[in-house]
Amino acid sequence: MAGGATRAQIVAAADRLFYEQGFEHTSFTAIAEAVGLSRGNFYYHFKSKDEILAAVIGCRVEATRAMLRQWEDEAAGPAERIRRFIRIVETNGADIRDYGCPVGTLTAELAKLRHPSRPEATALFTLFRDWLRAQFTALGRARDADELALHVLAFSQGVAALANAFGDQDFVRREVERQEAWLAALDS
Repeated sequence: MAGGATRAQIVAAADRLFYEQGFEHTSFTAIAEAVGLSRGNFYYHFKSKDEILAAVIGCRVEATRAMLRQWEDEAAGPAERIRRFIRIVETNGADIRDYGCPVGTLTAELAKLRHPSRPEATALFTLFRDWLRAQFTALGRARDADELALHVLAFSQGVAALANAFGDQDFVRREVERQEAWLAALDS
């Protein structure tokens, strides 16, 4: 396996394990085993768990940017793009029900640990906030675009937390429908 491919596999495995088990509870050994590497080979690619965390956050940021670009390319307009964001809690329903929001859980855990990488993890929320603000601005709501962006972010985090707590997919569906109705009224 080439070095770049191995590194990418390590990051993907760490990303999944950090999401499912938490950063603090994921060991080097668990990541190495998930990829099928010896610890020595593992250390060739990453010297510390913090290096892996930085790579995971970087990968998440790039994947999020790619997703947002795809939405920009595919969606007819800003309201449809915002709807895609709203629906993400339903689209990723099983994972959110089992583990919570990947962005929210990681930033919360890093905050509790007072980890120096927390600002980098929080950059994912900033990316969503900026993107949503741009969509609301394009929708003609420049004056309150940031407030509306934060409202949609708060909705997604609240639904993700409660879906994880209660495991109720019907609740998620109802809340997505309510948020979509709110957006339709805002867009009319």
